[in-house]
Amino acid sequence: MTNQQPPERVPQQPHAAAARASAFPLAWQGNPALPRVLPFATYIAFIVLADVLERFGAQPASLRWLYPIQITLVLAMLIAWRQHYQELRDRPSHSHVLWGALIGALVFVLWLLLDLEWMHFGNPRVFDPAGADGHIDWPLIAIRAAGATLVVPLMEELFWRSFLLRWLVQRDFLLLRPARAGLSAAIISILLFGSEHNLWLAGIVAGLAYTWLYMRSETLWTPIVGHAVTNGLLAAWVVTTGSWIYW
Repeated sequence: MTNQQPPERVPQQPHAAAARASAFPLAWQGNPALPRVLPFATYIAFIVLADVLERFGAQPASLRWLYPIQITLVLAMLIAWRQHYQELRDRPSHSHVLWGALIGALVFVLWLLLDLEWMHFGNPRVFDPAGADGHIDWPLIAIRAAGATLVVPLMEELFWRSFLLRWLVQRDFLLLRPARAGLSAAIISILLFGSEHNLWLAGIVAGLAYTWLYMRSETLWTPIVGHAVTNGLLAAWVVTTGSWIYW
């Protein structure tokens, strides 16, 4: 009778486990920038696409279907790569949430006030909620409001605050405490954030407020709360008053 040894177990390679843990097992496991940059880049790409299609003669009303696709893709990326966002594991204190909400409400008020002609950059693409028959498309409005309030703040804060603000100081940005980002990086990121918006001065003010919240609290949830409150109040204002130009 022969004694059989149990088969030797082959140790699992760390990179194989990481690949299975990700919904999109791509070769950027060592590059933490990409899961923070790609959702934002995808969002911007759809804005550029809509502009190009309009230049080629597409009517704005025919491009309304782009936003649901845009926001769905961004949300899918954020969900699929959620294990990469270690900065979201730290929950803010109640005081940080309160400060975020208060600052977010203040930014909303300033956003409406900072609307003089010289504070505009370019010609905004006005959101048209009416379909071909002239009736308001309420499901589309609901998607727009939910995207602006729930998805955009998370996506933009991951890019502008968590990534870019710290990356401007050091490439291994995850090792840098937000409070140590420094004035130069803050100014650059705030100005770039403002240039992303048609109301550029309001955008700069918002970027200043969210950056201050992040560097002060050192948790990304604080500016996310502030950003979400601003966008949520703005969405309510737009729907209530019909001021679609803010969308």
